[in-house]
Amino acid sequence: MASSTTTISRLTTLWESPKTVYGWFATVDHKTLGIRYLVTAFSFLILGGLEALLMRIQLFHSDMSVLTPEQYNQIFTMHGMTMIFWYAQPILSGFAVFLVPLMIGARDMAFPRLNAFTYWMFLLSGLFLYISPFLGQAPHAGWFAYVPYTLTEFSPGMGLDFYAAALIFLTISTTGGAINFIVTILRMRAPGMAISRMPLFLYSTGTISFVTLFALPALTADCIFLELDRRWGTHFFGIADGGSTFLWQQLFWFFGHPWVYIIFLPATGMLSMIVPVFSRRPIVGYPFVAIATFLTGVVGFGVWLHHMFTTGMSDIAMSIFSAGSMTVSIFTTIQVFAWLATIWKGRPVATTAMYYAVGSIVLLVIGGLSGVFTGVIPVDWQAHNTYFVVGHIHYVLIGSNVFPVFAGFYYWIPKMSGRMMNEKIGKLSFWVMFIGFNLGFFPMQNVGLLGMVRRIYTYPQGVGFDGMNELITFGAFLFGIGVLISICNFFYSMKSGARAGENPWNADTLEWSTSSPPKAYGSEHIPLVATRHPLWDDFDEEEDPENDRVLDWGRLTPTSTVLDAIPVGVATIPEDSLAPLLMSLALFGFFLAIIYQMMWWTLSALILTLLIGCFWMWPRTKEEVVIE
Repeated sequence: MASSTTTISRLTTLWESPKTVYGWFATVDHKTLGIRYLVTAFSFLILGGLEALLMRIQLFHSDMSVLTPEQYNQIFTMHGMTMIFWYAQPILSGFAVFLVPLMIGARDMAFPRLNAFTYWMFLLSGLFLYISPFLGQAPHAGWFAYVPYTLTEFSPGMGLDFYAAALIFLTISTTGGAINFIVTILRMRAPGMAISRMPLFLYSTGTISFVTLFALPALTADCIFLELDRRWGTHFFGIADGGSTFLWQQLFWFFGHPWVYIIFLPATGMLSMIVPVFSRRPIVGYPFVAIATFLTGVVGFGVWLHHMFTTGMSDIAMSIFSAGSMTVSIFTTIQVFAWLATIWKGRPVATTAMYYAVGSIVLLVIGGLSGVFTGVIPVDWQAHNTYFVVGHIHYVLIGSNVFPVFAGFYYWIPKMSGRMMNEKIGKLSFWVMFIGFNLGFFPMQNVGLLGMVRRIYTYPQGVGFDGMNELITFGAFLFGIGVLISICNFFYSMKSGARAGENPWNADTLEWSTSSPPKAYGSEHIPLVATRHPLWDDFDEEEDPENDRVLDWGRLTPTSTVLDAIPVGVATIPEDSLAPLLMSLALFGFFLAIIYQMMWWTLSALILTLLIGCFWMWPRTKEEVVIE
């Protein structure tokens, strides 16, 4: 369909943020915010990776003293928190923030200002955590922060206060993002995109958004209880005063195991998008993959006690949760077989993205099998406190998160930037990462079965661990070199890469119908969807002879019914605003004042937050009414 210059000019004026300092800080454009999420989360990946390499230097050989025990504990804690909380989930949110509106034919997220607020909260919560080492107050009790070690009797500094406050800070961001994804996916889909036609990435993102709403309150409550015990004289966890150390573990792992799926399922959704495109056929078993994705989120809530088999509990309770651990693996198995069948039945194309996707499947299978192994109660009793579990969790988290993320980068960066990544350099990066990862983490399982315990800063000579640890350290550095190669590839490709065009991969989903990079308004005409694979069918999704789906008289996007995506209205999307950034800064001050127990500053920051909230929510005139 021919484009109208006047229409495009009007849409650009309506949707494009001004290229000024104000526009940079005030933008609510989901594409800009998605890229910011990706850059920020990847920066945290680099930070966490450097911390991991420092630990590996310390453990390279027995009785080394590169780090003191306290320094090792702090770096160990910061590494775990950074990777699990500030990298693994936010990087997937970055992909989702950028892609979800484009995939469903919407012009932005349902709540764009909330979208901006959740990004600024994510960024500032990470900075909040990372100012603690510069103040000499880094947390030192592991990312799990078990009590009673985290109470003031054993940790009198403010490191654990920064731990609790930073996580509460982050949960506000994550909860807001989950609400935004749920509303966007369920109510903003293009006409005709029934729930049975949604891309599988939307199933995974939607599922983990619901999981987030039910899981995160447990972590928030845990951190609030910890801070109250440490600074306000309560006794939730103090045994001598009637508290319970098990309360921390129960709440933490009730959140913690669903979190594994929160940082896993969207990545599997990405694989379910990438594998069919480079197999040149639709995914095998679409309904089964969609149902398996949803059931993984549901059954994932029945697994948390398998982290506590060694704490002592009834045989019945352990048996139930052991069965849950076995059951949840069935749903991942369904997805793995669907990907393999798709590759087998298709005509695979050996792109870098496909290399990373297939590599992820291999690592996920290894990690999944060792996970079933630890779900067997007597085996867990023996292996729980050893490096076997460290190897297992890295196979799961890197295999099912980092490798799919790199597959996603090589697949979607052409759409985001308009430049193709260099394939030869990309494949070199993959092989260096894949070999380095297996050299670094497979021996961890072996040395764990030989008896090396985890969470230690050194080990004695003569116990047979030196050779394995030297290999592990070598593999970790090799893996880091592989990541560095991809970073260099990115900067090289942004300068010298070939122009991408709209759809360089001949992909099937709606984001590939837009320009590369997409315009501020996405598509000129809101698409009309007829099948699961809109770019592989013969139907013209943007055919609109009467221009009924241009919606160029305001910042507008259609709303639709939950199941069948029947149009029911038009939502007005709010314009750029500094309110999300200002509220995030006010909350930053609030949490900092809480830690230092400066009550007047705490009250001032709270009042300022409420005033900004009032400005944000103040009723508009009829012409200014927005969806928020």
